[in-house]
Amino acid sequence: MANIGRLSVKDSVLFLCDMQEKFRPNIFQFTNIVSNAARLLQASRVLGIPPILTEQYPKGLGPTVPELGAEGLTAHAKTCFTMILPEVEKQLQELGNPKQAILCGIETHACIACTTYDLLEKGMEVHIVADAVSSRSQTDRLFALSRLKQSGAFLTTTEAVLLQLVQDAKHPNFKEIQKLMLHPSPDTALLSFFSAL
Repeated sequence: MANIGRLSVKDSVLFLCDMQEKFRPNIFQFTNIVSNAARLLQASRVLGIPPILTEQYPKGLGPTVPELGAEGLTAHAKTCFTMILPEVEKQLQELGNPKQAILCGIETHACIACTTYDLLEKGMEVHIVADAVSSRSQTDRLFALSRLKQSGAFLTTTEAVLLQLVQDAKHPNFKEIQKLMLHPSPDTALLSFFSAL
């Protein structure tokens, strides 16, 4: 049977990539990207999905922005463009090697791309939350999403992830997840991606 990419709470891990202060003025749609990622992080806490947080060269690029709501998470510092560091590999093993990765953050054509390739090579299913990833340039962002889709990643949106994870209005945590969707996810200018397909 073909892999259809159905998300499951028990098999998922949330990757939060490099949403740091120094990127704030330069990343296309930064505020909206972080807002969507923050919703995903809140949902992961409600549903018990483990989050993994990285920071790219924090000495130069600063800490994770406070509006992500990542207080209490250990940020793995890195200089490479993948999130799959030895300590992250160890964390994944301790979590029982989850089968699905939900990926958000920056930059789409750099750290998101390299992380996706590494996860796919490990045999994980990768769900890139398109309205929660970005780059400095919209061109780099959109071409990276297209390229990552070609490589086998699933492209999705913040609200679609939230609904797929609960799958039923009778889910015991549905009301809490529903509160995260009271307002539509902010527009992050993805329509040009689909018009180019």
